[in-house]
Amino acid sequence: MSNKTIAIIGASTDRAKFGNKAVRAFVQQGYDVFPVNPKEETVEGLRAFKSIRDVPVRPQRISVYLPPTVLMKVLPDIAARGCDELWLNPGTESDEVIAEAERLGLNVIQACSIVAVGISPGTL
Repeated sequence: MSNKTIAIIGASTDRAKFGNKAVRAFVQQGYDVFPVNPKEETVEGLRAFKSIRDVPVRPQRISVYLPPTVLMKVLPDIAARGCDELWLNPGTESDEVIAEAERLGLNVIQACSIVAVGISPGTL
C-alpha cells in the first residue's frame, strides 16, 4: 500500500462519469484508491465498497460524487470514518452540506479533486 490513500464515494463503472474518471486519475497518480458504490462489486478492476464504513483504512482524502441530498445522509459515516480532507466536487456542495460537514469537524475542500492532482478530466 502506498502512503497516499483516497476513498471515492460515488465511484462509477460508467467511464463517462466523473466518479469513474476520479478512480482512474488517482490510480494514475499512485494513490491507493477505495471506490465506494453500494451497487457495484468492482470499479476499474478495484474492489468497490458498499459504504465508507466498509473501507478498511482511514483514507487521507475522501472525494465525493453524490448529489447534496444523498451526501447529507452519508456525512455522519464520513465523519465516523475520518479523513484529512473531504473534497466536495462541483455539484455535490450546498450550504447545508458545507455547514454540516464543518459542524462534524471535517476539513472541507470545494474543488475538483481530479484537477487538483494535475489531470484534466477531459483527457480521461
